[in-house]
Order: sequence, then C-alpha cells, then structure tokens
Amino acid sequence: MWGALNKPGPTVSILEGIRNKVGDSIRVEFAHGPNIRRDIPSFFENVPFFTVKEQPKQSPEEARKAIDDAVELARRSDVAILVLGEIALMSGEAASRSNLKLSGGQQELLEAVAATGKPVVLVLVNGRPLDISWAAEHVPAIVETWYSGSQAGNGIADVLFGDSNPGGHLPVSWPRSSGELPLYYNHTLTQAPEDAPGFTSRYWDTLSTPLYPFGYGLSYTTFSYDNLKLSQSEAKVGATLDVAVDVANTGNQAGDAVVQLYIHQRAGSVSRPVRQLKGFHRLTLEPGAKQTVHFKLGPDELQFFSPALKKWVVEAEAFDVWAGDNSQAKLHAEFRLTQ
Repeated sequence: MWGALNKPGPTVSILEGIRNKVGDSIRVEFAHGPNIRRDIPSFFENVPFFTVKEQPKQSPEEARKAIDDAVELARRSDVAILVLGEIALMSGEAASRSNLKLSGGQQELLEAVAATGKPVVLVLVNGRPLDISWAAEHVPAIVETWYSGSQAGNGIADVLFGDSNPGGHLPVSWPRSSGELPLYYNHTLTQAPEDAPGFTSRYWDTLSTPLYPFGYGLSYTTFSYDNLKLSQSEAKVGATLDVAVDVANTGNQAGDAVVQLYIHQRAGSVSRPVRQLKGFHRLTLEPGAKQTVHFKLGPDELQFFSPALKKWVVEAEAFDVWAGDNSQAKLHAEFRLTQ
C-alpha cells in the first residue's frame, strides 16, 4: 500500500458520509472505541510534511471505558456500524505484522457489540487482509473498503444504503489466520496435500483453504454461470480457442458481474499451477437478464516461461478450464493441444 505524501483535498470520513447520506431523517450517534496504534512507532511520524500521527496511547482503564461506551451506544441503537481495521501508519513500508488479528481491543469491541443482539455491519479499513474468522461466522454483513481515498465516506455510505451496488472482487486470497501465510490460489500440486488421497488439510487445527478465495466478491444481487463451451476440444499448438459462458442476473436488482476464466495445464516439463487466471470481464446486468461472455485462449494465455529452455513455451498437453466468480469456480470444461 502506498499513499501520496502530501496534504489531500477535503477528506470525508465514513461518519460524515453516513450523516451526509441520511441528513436529519435518521439520528446517527458515534462512539470512538479504543485507540489503535503500532507497538513500534512509524518513522513516517518524523517526516515534516506527513500529517498522519499515531492515536494516543490509552491506559487499560481508558480502553475499557471506550469499549463500554461503544457497547452502550449499540444497545440503544437500531443498527451498529463498526469501522475497524488499521490506521494508515500500520500499513506500508516498514509496517509488516507478526499476526493479522484485529489490534487494540477491536476484537473485544466487535464481540461485545455483536453480543447485544443488534444488527451489526462491519466496515474494514485496512491495507492487507486481516484475521476476521470470528466475524465471518458471527457478523451478517462485512464490507471491505481498503484505503479508499479522500471521498471514501460518501462512497462507502452509498454502498451501505444501497445507492451503489458493489461489484468488487478480491485481488488476493484471504487467509483464515496468520499461520496460513503465504497463501495464494495459483500454487502447484506439491503445495496442496488436500488434493492427495486421504488428506483434507495440511493443518490439524484449521483448513488449508482460504477464508475467502481469490476473486471472491458479493453484490446486492446474485448471478449464475452455466453453458461453458469451447470452440474446439482439440487444437494444434499455436491455435486460439474461443471460450463462451452464459451469465445471468438471478436476483432482483441490477448489478455488475465479474466473470473470471481460469486454466490448468495438467502436466508439462515443469510443475504447473493448479489454476491460473487468464481472463476476466465485468458486465452490468438487469434483473433476469442473461449474456454470453467470450474469452480467447491462444498462445499468449497458454504460454509459460521455461526455466530449462529460458524462453516462453506452449506445450502439447491437456488443459482444464473453469469459469465463474472466483478462483474456486466449479463450471468446468477441458481441451487438448497437440503438435
């Protein structure tokens, strides 16, 4: 994550964005919650023109009172919107972390607010995936915003109140815990013991699979993917195949689908990844609408760099093809390249 080291234009906080959205029609109250900060201060605080500073350190009693105040506010509210994550100085250069847990009492705050029984929306502001495994089981709505810029408040409020239908998809595999890292969808078979007979995970206390797979994303509507077709089931090396898949909006709102195409070369001169993203297409569909999306699979998509030959090669081999809305898509077809 990088940000510009200068003073941005007028910044709209999430609180301001929500208040701008509802005006006087809804009463919006705010509790800060406990301060969050790095254990080791950031050297960026010493840069003269960098205005972001660490939040002040609190005593345990002050942090406890901040949580209690927020919980009491949640009890007397109809809906609780929790904005959690990382301040800007917690992510970026010289800002690695030994774990991905919500820091500074945020996990305690989240669980205490959820225990009130009030509807909870978790809004994440962060520069990396965090350990939200508890939230994934207990919080009905999670919005990942990353660091969204100076107009973040207005944009996030549009999503929260349904004036904008989100269509973003994860550019990373989201881990269940820090112990899963490194975690990436395009690993080789040797890194996937769960694919071998008799194995379900490389861990005894959790699954090897991500909490949310690469390419994952939700919308206020739903989509279906079917009728995956290849123009050829067998072709010569160097040929280009057409891949077609039907996408339908099965919900009751217009929305954006992000159709993703993945391939796997079953064997080769070197071990090939279990899946590789080879194309994606974003389209807007009205409720009930259907569209056929086409992708091309040719030398540019099927080649890989051979460390033995020190050049890009396309090999005669069998290939798997999947299409869907994330890297765990099930809709499948296959083809073979021959010499």
